[in-house]
Formats: sequence, C-alpha cells, structure tokens
Amino acid sequence: QVQLVESGGGLVQAGGSLRLSCAASGLTFSNYALGWFRQAPGKEREFAAAISWSGSNTYYSDSVKGRFTISRDNGQNTVTLQMNSLGPEDTAVYYCAVPRWRYANTTRRFDYVYWGQGTQVTVSS
Repeated sequence: QVQLVESGGGLVQAGGSLRLSCAASGLTFSNYALGWFRQAPGKEREFAAAISWSGSNTYYSDSVKGRFTISRDNGQNTVTLQMNSLGPEDTAVYYCAVPRWRYANTTRRFDYVYWGQGTQVTVSS
C-alpha cells in the first residue's frame, strides 16, 4: 500500500529555515503529483504547495509563495519542501500527500487521499 513518511520538522526561530522531506513507497511515484499541506492548532488543514507529476509545474498558496520551494526526486521517490523566512504563523503539522488520480495536478485538499503521519514545525518569535 501507499506509504508516505515525512521528516525534517522541528523548532526554529522566526526568520529561520527548515527543510522537510517525504519518502514515498507503494506507488509509481513519477505518475503522481505531490502536495504539502499544513494544519495549525484549531484550524483546518490547508494547502501549502504542490508539484506536478513531471516536476515541471509548482503551485503555492499565497501565504507561502516566495518563501517555500517544493521539489521532487523521482529517482529517490522523495519530495522536499524548503521553507525560508519562517514566521510564527507557519507553526503547524505539515503533511505530504498524494492525490487520488495519476497525472492529476491539483491543489484541492479533498483530491488527496494518501497522507503521511505529519511532522511538527514550530516557529518561535
């Protein structure tokens, strides 16, 4: 079955950087878009970034655009989220996810059906 395992979360001061990684197995990785979502305490899970199955297209929410960079390595079955200029508003559990359909480039949360366990990112002010 599909497994997604995130790593790289932690505690960082405002203005700092973190790099999240997600290792995927159980699917033909290069056929699927990958997404990063985040959920802050008391809030709904929200879209942060996504990358197309080919890696040619990337998508970002307005709140992270210009600060976060998503990339993928189809040879290693990994997707990475480089997060710079972090602020307290970025504090959340970050999840990587895979959508239901092959070759579907989507940013809609409900199109994603496979989820990792999440990794905590805490940004102190």
